Amino acid sequence: MEVKARAPGKIILSGEHAVVHGSTAVAASIGLCTYVSLQVPPSNENDDRLTLQLKDMALEFSWPIGRIKEALSSLGGPFPSTPTSCSAESFKLILALIEEQNILEEKISLASGVSAFLWLYTSILGIKPATVVVTSDLPLGSGLGSSAALCVAFSAALLACSDTVNIDMKQEGWLVFGESELELLNKWAFEGEKIIHGKPSGIDNTVSTYGNMIKFRSGNLTRIKSSMPLKMLITNTKVGRNTKALVAGVSERTLRNPDAMSSVFNAVDSISKELANVIQTPASDDLSITAKEEKLEELMEMNHGLLQCMGVSHASIETVLRTTLKYKLASKLTGAGGGGCVLTLLPTLLSGTIVDKVIAELESCGFQCLIAGIGGNGAEICFSASS
Repeated sequence: MEVKARAPGKIILSGEHAVVHGSTAVAASIGLCTYVSLQVPPSNENDDRLTLQLKDMALEFSWPIGRIKEALSSLGGPFPSTPTSCSAESFKLILALIEEQNILEEKISLASGVSAFLWLYTSILGIKPATVVVTSDLPLGSGLGSSAALCVAFSAALLACSDTVNIDMKQEGWLVFGESELELLNKWAFEGEKIIHGKPSGIDNTVSTYGNMIKFRSGNLTRIKSSMPLKMLITNTKVGRNTKALVAGVSERTLRNPDAMSSVFNAVDSISKELANVIQTPASDDLSITAKEEKLEELMEMNHGLLQCMGVSHASIETVLRTTLKYKLASKLTGAGGGGCVLTLLPTLLSGTIVDKVIAELESCGFQCLIAGIGGNGAEICFSASS
């Protein structure tokens, strides 16, 4: 039996940076996913290795089961129904296994993701042989939640193979988890994210698990659902950024200009709340959908202007905005800024010819362009007979 899982990435529609200072923010899932395939060999087969293949990077990690038992048997488990944090001692044991794989120096940043995999695998399924294959639509390190999608997809596939969740394996096609199972999945994915990021907010894995959209403020998350189809052009500037430095820069600007920045954060809060209202309000016909799209365009443009006030834009981002503005399209940065990705709303009635022209012009600047639906399903799984 082969279990496949997929989990979407995420974008911040409104409120990045300001959310750190008490404003509301809105995040949404995107129709770009990470996929995990898990095959556990029959007990009568003489396969005694755990193998992880990262197809997009042409990388493979493989450990004899005996070696994993030798290194990690002290961790106990499996305990699939009890999401558990990886202690510092456990992390050291896992890291020792990874170091044996002789990862190339330029790929060493992958070690945390592989560590998350080993912790989730042994905690949920125990120490047993399997082949796990990962592919993804999501560019790494671009602010689209690739690590959270990876942890959610890992956790979904592993839980589907455990006795913890109640799923009919005979059903065909992609299946969704029940509400209580999604909660368990989200908690495990969060434990994986903690291994990768240290102190994640939990927003990325929550969006990837449940899909649709969430509104969040001061640690409180509210799931919301869009009443209208939304499509975005996501432009990856391929410019790396230091998220911690950008966050610190906004805080320093706030200390220097407390009254002005307070007004900026209040304005962002109003924009996020209005955006959530527009998205949730039913649209009865094409005319009302167009009116709502125009309102969203205004809110996106205002939000980006306020992000410029915070000092988190970048020349590459502004190049994208100038390009899309020529075609009367609204754009804003998403995530930390300083590079990363830019969102451009693609209205329902926009011609494909214009989209093609925009993409051609952006790609000529060296940017990567992706088109995705917004606010779709969260984690899903399917079962098939092993080939």
